[in-house]
Amino acid sequence: MTNKNEDNTESELVSILPSLGPFDSSFGILSDCCYGQLILLGYGGVSETYSNHRSTTNDSSGRKHFVKMFFKRRKEPNGIRKGSAMTLSRGANEAPAVKDATRHTVSYSYGKSGTVLVEYLPDSSRDMFQVGRSSEDQIDFTIVDTWLAIGSSNVSSPAGNSARHLRDDVNGQKSISSTISRYACRILADRDRPNKAFIFAAGFNSSKNIFLGEKATKWQKANGEFDGLTTNGVLILHPNLCNKSADHDQIKVFNERLLWREVSVDGDIYNLRETRSSMQKGTLAMNETNELQDGTLIDLCGATLLWRSAEGLRRCPSREALERRLDELNAGKPQCPVNLNTLVVPRRKHPKNSSSSKQPYVYFGCGHVQGKHTWGVNKCGSITTFRCPICMVDSKGVAKLIMGMESVFHLDSDCLKYAFNPCGHVASFRTVSFWSRIPLPHGTSSFFPVCPFCTSLLSAEKPFVRLIFQDNCAYSVRFHGIFYQSSQIQRIVSWTDANRRHKAKI
Repeated sequence: MTNKNEDNTESELVSILPSLGPFDSSFGILSDCCYGQLILLGYGGVSETYSNHRSTTNDSSGRKHFVKMFFKRRKEPNGIRKGSAMTLSRGANEAPAVKDATRHTVSYSYGKSGTVLVEYLPDSSRDMFQVGRSSEDQIDFTIVDTWLAIGSSNVSSPAGNSARHLRDDVNGQKSISSTISRYACRILADRDRPNKAFIFAAGFNSSKNIFLGEKATKWQKANGEFDGLTTNGVLILHPNLCNKSADHDQIKVFNERLLWREVSVDGDIYNLRETRSSMQKGTLAMNETNELQDGTLIDLCGATLLWRSAEGLRRCPSREALERRLDELNAGKPQCPVNLNTLVVPRRKHPKNSSSSKQPYVYFGCGHVQGKHTWGVNKCGSITTFRCPICMVDSKGVAKLIMGMESVFHLDSDCLKYAFNPCGHVASFRTVSFWSRIPLPHGTSSFFPVCPFCTSLLSAEKPFVRLIFQDNCAYSVRFHGIFYQSSQIQRIVSWTDANRRHKAKI
């Protein structure tokens, strides 16, 4: 479907997605043939592809991986529906249907007991899309572990976290096995009802086969049909993106409903296994569906994807609206009370080795925003605290402020008065409060909220902070609860530093 040798820039996206129809980046004009969009959590809105030159496996060297992609009606349908099933006394590879590269099959191997082979027939009413780590042509959305895709090694992410530590320990000299399946999952969308899309575990290989081996988790259902789970599972969560309430009681109820489920090869929904790769399946979740909703999260054990429906994309704040909000914030010319210069919240993260006097930092203990300086930094062994010169509150950490520019992660375009802790990505209250309540899979059985723009694990005590800028203050700034002239505050800071040095000598 896609020409993966092209650069996936906005101007070239039309040429690399010819079978998906025209691309529109504004979300304001989405045609009726758009099913929705998948976005990799951790994507901050800078580039839509990532070329991997540090291969973790032999088949991923130098190829492009998508971080977001539109799903639109194909020119020719390629959907499938379940057909007949048969029991084979020999291996599935010997079956004519498996050997025929034009036929889709799913085989359930039971060793000496034989193999159950289920054939899938063409369905012209549906389009099928496949997601996985493989770069084979039948995989529409090629994806890698989040830590590799976003190139981040300084944040703790639930996606591929242990693998990243292994990479750091050996300085990249040892190959690391990805936890994402080559053929992770497939999505079937209704061509006549574009708002209907369904997810299934496992994708077909280049020969249009799915093999569940003897050790795979599989079973026979009450209706006689067979089903199974992939090794690390495909987990889904349906949070409500339209929940605008911040009431404490409603938030508590909202949290209680946030339960991850596992989707099977057949599309049924199950409660989670004890651990991610346990051989024992969870119990069937009655009255739950594998239909994708606006805001559905899909976890592939190494990467988490967000599904935005076509209607959800229409409701998303546009990039232009977010940029206007950022311009409004910077137009206030927030000041650093120590360096006495104007701060500017950037649209993208600067390289580690670069520094700018205009880069704002937030003190997470109080929320005050300042420039980079060494005033109030106290190191005691392995613990460093940062005392805010404005309110004198000690913070365990500070972070650069940066705007997350991927609009689909924003729930609105309200004032940018909050930042995630500890990464410093700026967003509205509704956005930070929503994502701070979404637990993402971490390891084999843990769940923690993350920042959607970089997948940093959020602080359990204080997942986000309200920002306090010293803005619109050309003539005075607030210091320790009192407003002073800029020249006065500089003298206060200098006097405090000198007094500390004098006491240290004594």
